[in-house]
Amino acid sequence: MFARIINDIEETVIAVLLGLMTLTTFSNVVARYVFNSNLLWALELTTFIFAWLVIFGASYGVKIVSHLGVDALVNTFSPSTRRILGLLAVAACIAYAAIMLKAGWDYWSKFAYKASFLETQDLPFPIWLQSLFGLVENGEATYERLPRYVPYFILPFGMLLLLLRFLQAAFNILIGKQTMVIASHEAEDMVAEAAQANKGEK
Repeated sequence: MFARIINDIEETVIAVLLGLMTLTTFSNVVARYVFNSNLLWALELTTFIFAWLVIFGASYGVKIVSHLGVDALVNTFSPSTRRILGLLAVAACIAYAAIMLKAGWDYWSKFAYKASFLETQDLPFPIWLQSLFGLVENGEATYERLPRYVPYFILPFGMLLLLLRFLQAAFNILIGKQTMVIASHEAEDMVAEAAQANKGEK
């Protein structure tokens, strides 16, 4: 149940972010070349959305086993040895994700607590949205622009998702559901498909 909720969150957020980034970029192009204007906040928003997509995509890639790797040496061993090597590899990935989670939390918490007054350069933060989160004080907006701790939240949250995905991969390797955390044969499959297509054309 919990894994299913995470799956839904990841897939929905990735789809929404991709659509939002496309819409923002398209709107800025129209504003610039049709109306001779410019959305000052569009570039900054697109940059943040792209960062969110990359970090979400990293954990999602672990989930669907789409990260590429080299297994030429690993495949020379027996299945039981490959499982041990797979567990060692995913253990290193778990350690990496745990370190990044700690670093991400330390970095984000500075903006969330000690420097919560710091704002982004151009992204507006409407008063109605601040009211929704209870940030309005005495009818006055607390921020003129979006506080930095909002977009930076992807750092600890994304690393937590990545850690959970590696733990899930470790469990799947342990029970024999998968052998590695990489999709090393993807390039070979693409070459084989291209070769078959060329043969069909001839």
